Amino acid sequence: MCEMKKLQVVDATMRDGGLVNDFYFEDALAKALYETNLRTGVDYMEFGYKASKRLFDPAKNGKWKYCKDEDVRAIVDSVDKEKKAARKMKIAVMADVGRCDFHEDIRPKAESPIDMIRVATYLDTIPGAVEMIEDAANKGYEVSCNLMAISQAKEAELDEALETLAKTPVSVLYVVDSYGALYPEHAKLLVSKFLEVANKYDKKVGMHAHNNLQLAFSNTILAHSIGATWLDGTYDSMGRGAGNCAMELLLGYLEKQGFDGYHMAPALPFLDEYMEGLKKKGIVWGYDLQYLMTGLLNQHPRAAIQFTKEGREDHEAFWRELK
Repeated sequence: MCEMKKLQVVDATMRDGGLVNDFYFEDALAKALYETNLRTGVDYMEFGYKASKRLFDPAKNGKWKYCKDEDVRAIVDSVDKEKKAARKMKIAVMADVGRCDFHEDIRPKAESPIDMIRVATYLDTIPGAVEMIEDAANKGYEVSCNLMAISQAKEAELDEALETLAKTPVSVLYVVDSYGALYPEHAKLLVSKFLEVANKYDKKVGMHAHNNLQLAFSNTILAHSIGATWLDGTYDSMGRGAGNCAMELLLGYLEKQGFDGYHMAPALPFLDEYMEGLKKKGIVWGYDLQYLMTGLLNQHPRAAIQFTKEGREDHEAFWRELK
């Protein structure tokens, strides 16, 4: 068997998927997802964001946009103790630079059920990311950093950012294919660059892929094959726009490769009842032509998301608009 300690699988269904339904997940789904992750062997479950209520109206977003400690604890405490005792799973939330009142909303780890703060930053907000990383670490949390929109990064700026971040208390540096634009050869180059810096400073490297080009799964397992040990997925690929690496694909791959503790089959009841249930309610996500187009052009998917919301079907006209 492969050593599980060398790999950390992160479920981002309620966080990235929350961008599709404004974070209105019912408690029954959150509990079922938590229990599913315990059975499948997921190492970290990301509940959502620690977003600022000043910037994001609570009347327009579900509670997982804010991940109050008491809301997270209510889900964890509702799960049978024997199920939790069978296998330890940690809890993560994401905090965007400039979109989080982290001094007030992220309390000391000793007061919180959350284990890891995943700081998300663009290359032009690195100083803010450093401040947030240091704050979270000082409060007792594990900390990772997601470098977003990496497919548009200039090499010199990326090199400088990685060196700066690697000198902080961050544990994991994430390659984030925000636009779903990376082909395997480009993904390999970026992961290799991250690994070079990470190895120098005793950090780990993670991969968070989007599926605009239907390459999220292949880029994720490619990243793992060359040394990335933190892998993100979402059930049924639920996530913004084209979605993410499908967790069930990732779990099935790891199980087949002999990684002890990971299992795909326990995810099937959750997929049948809850993910299909969301689709029946009209929640839309996943690969489609409009997302292919923004991926090909290495553009933010916001235009494709709007195209989808408007119910447009004139793909050729949309392609001309994008170009």
